[in-house]
Amino acid sequence: MDETLMKAAVSPLLEWYRVCKRDLPWRKARTFYSVLVSELMLQQTRVEAVKERFVQFLQRFPAPEALAGASEDEVLKNWEGLGYYSRARNLHKAAKIIAEQGFPKDFAGVRALPGVGDYTAGAICSIALGLPQPAVDGNVLRILSRLYADGANIDEPATRARWSELLRAAYPPETGDFCEALMELGAIVCVPNGAPLCGACPWAGLCRAHLAGEEERYPVRSGKKARRIVEATVLVLRCGNKYALEKRPAKGLLAGLWQFPFFEGDAPDFGKVLAEKRAKHIFTHVEWRMQGRLVQARAELPQYVWATADEIRRTYAVPSALKAFMDWIG
Repeated sequence: MDETLMKAAVSPLLEWYRVCKRDLPWRKARTFYSVLVSELMLQQTRVEAVKERFVQFLQRFPAPEALAGASEDEVLKNWEGLGYYSRARNLHKAAKIIAEQGFPKDFAGVRALPGVGDYTAGAICSIALGLPQPAVDGNVLRILSRLYADGANIDEPATRARWSELLRAAYPPETGDFCEALMELGAIVCVPNGAPLCGACPWAGLCRAHLAGEEERYPVRSGKKARRIVEATVLVLRCGNKYALEKRPAKGLLAGLWQFPFFEGDAPDFGKVLAEKRAKHIFTHVEWRMQGRLVQARAELPQYVWATADEIRRTYAVPSALKAFMDWIG
């Protein structure tokens, strides 16, 4: 691998980043805690969806000790709408460890925190600790594959490891800026969907794929597996001014969140059907196709928790996958 090209790419990238970077709230203070929160929030979630929620979350939990002292239900409620709730649970666990042991000071310590993989550990080390630890995600793999016109499959762990080593050797003293600049270039110029904006790229004169007119040949990826389809029925059971809720299992998809009674296939007859609607929600590996029914229940069934609409909105973390049915509770 040609290290000379990577080293030549560092300076123009940093210059571009300082002028063109987006104004994002987590870039205002690069504390360990704020970087940890932002990086976990940004996993598989759009930047625009995270910006406001990041600020709100830090207002409610301004330090690891505040987060560590909260209940899991409160943490999940404050995460509501961001999805992938296992991240919130892992952040909660990490805060408890940090509150007790202090902030880790090296890659191994950061990597050992719950929910922190190689990419997130690299980002925290580079941005918050000033350590030259690469954070290699899809954005970074894409821009490097194009810079080098490299046809290796970026879904292979060996490819990721190779790029990590190349970056580690090229890291400048401005570790945080360099780490974020790589991510930023892949997010707003060398974009994941559609044609890259090569006219705005600081690497236009260096990028081998661009110079060959073959930008869209890269990166090379494995084919995606088809999503599993789940046909389900969601019952919004109403009795008086209360509605039925149940907690999802402690493990698996949307673990531990609250939902309206959910049945794969059809549902039992619990009363008079007042309204029906259909909705769907797409997860990474599964798609829910849901038949929703608003039902006047004959009684408060003991297998469920019953709460008013206001209590549900204030206290219970209901996943956005079911937001289509929240309209029925007023």
